[in-house]
Amino acid sequence: MSESSKDPNLEIDRDKGNFSYDVDYEYDAGQGLSAKTIDYIADVKNEDDWIREFRHKALKVFEDKPMPTHWASDDLNNIHFDKIRYYLAQGQRPSRSWEDVPDEMKETFERLGIPEQERKFLAGVEAQFDSEAAYSNMKKNLEKDGVIFVGSTEGLMEHPEIFRKFFGKVIPTGDNKFSALNSAVFSGGSFIYVPPGVKVRQPLQAYFRINAESFGQFERTLIIADEGAEVTYMEGCTAPKFETTTLHSAVVELVALKGAKIQYITVQNWSNNVFNLVTKRGMAEEDAEIRWIDCNIGSRLTMKYPGVVLKGRGARGEVLSIALANDGQHQDTGAKMIHAADDTTSNIISKSISVGTGQATYRGLVHMPKHLKGCKNNTECDALLINSNSRTDTFPAITVRGDKKSTQHEASVSKVNKDQIFYMMQRGLSEAEAMSLSVNGFINDLTREFPMEYSVELKRLIELEMEGSVG
Repeated sequence: MSESSKDPNLEIDRDKGNFSYDVDYEYDAGQGLSAKTIDYIADVKNEDDWIREFRHKALKVFEDKPMPTHWASDDLNNIHFDKIRYYLAQGQRPSRSWEDVPDEMKETFERLGIPEQERKFLAGVEAQFDSEAAYSNMKKNLEKDGVIFVGSTEGLMEHPEIFRKFFGKVIPTGDNKFSALNSAVFSGGSFIYVPPGVKVRQPLQAYFRINAESFGQFERTLIIADEGAEVTYMEGCTAPKFETTTLHSAVVELVALKGAKIQYITVQNWSNNVFNLVTKRGMAEEDAEIRWIDCNIGSRLTMKYPGVVLKGRGARGEVLSIALANDGQHQDTGAKMIHAADDTTSNIISKSISVGTGQATYRGLVHMPKHLKGCKNNTECDALLINSNSRTDTFPAITVRGDKKSTQHEASVSKVNKDQIFYMMQRGLSEAEAMSLSVNGFINDLTREFPMEYSVELKRLIELEMEGSVG
């Protein structure tokens, strides 16, 4: 291992997120999901009648829809919706100062390094603790430019003329069972609006923390970049390790209007009791660009397929995805690209690593209707198997009708080169260090797309995952 990777300033604790606090919650909807749960959430939040009605309709859709029929669905039977706690909060309004954040929440985020990251390189931070944001702040110069960065609860209350126009339009309630569940009980998440021509030079970040046992976190994020605007948003996720099932089921909607650019970066390191079932989709208008950069390391089961609807001529969509499945984990990830206008371009690059009994699945969808012209897609799926009992599967669905279009799909599966590992060990590396170096080399072209702070953390997390993979 190089000297730089041993730098104590770059060390990442394996169990960095594995801690919790006993919190005396002021608001608790109790276990189980019913119409009473919906009314409790709406009452606590003092929501308008249309939101309450929206939630109740979504609950009925959730109850009527069957579980997804993907190959991963067998494991979904271990989710007991009647045992989950759907809303827990100490307060409804996020603090604007770290000093005003309740002590146990403040200590949580300080242990995770959020205040330090904000000082160093972020334009704004939102930190969510269970169901509500505990802290939310943005640099003053962005406020002067008209940028809005608040929690979704504040967005609904304070900016309804913008929020309601796009809310639920990119991902309708009935898209799938878990988008319906989110629509019924959503709380927290981010609302961002960037005015025409404004380019946010530093990233905005949200951090989602699950603290409670047998809990479900259902944040709802809506990001709108108006004409010619640009913004980068990053999210991090952790939870302590409990014996009971924890559910994370978010909905994220991105809207890039004409000529706008949105980049959405995720590094999740959920504990292995978390079911991470997320719906993420963007809509790109004329000459707009949406990029999803997605890294999935933790969780028991992740089912996540970021998508882009290329609605306007010349729109561009990209998904860069890294998934690492360790023992007992299934990373069922991929991308969806829906071409809905001429001269649209999409790019999907997926890299997965399967360790021990871990299973990685790529599930992709590319759709080009017959009447469109000049559409292009590139899809690359590369999988790396660490052990003989590791597993990877690829399920691409590419539908191209008509002519004057271009698509290409490339997939590869490889195993760690034993000779290469042996060679590095002869140069003084341990087997775990050699394995880590090999894996980081496999994903290196994608990690370069992450901001430096996230890239360093990602490489160290992979090193820690590799420590137990040899032998």
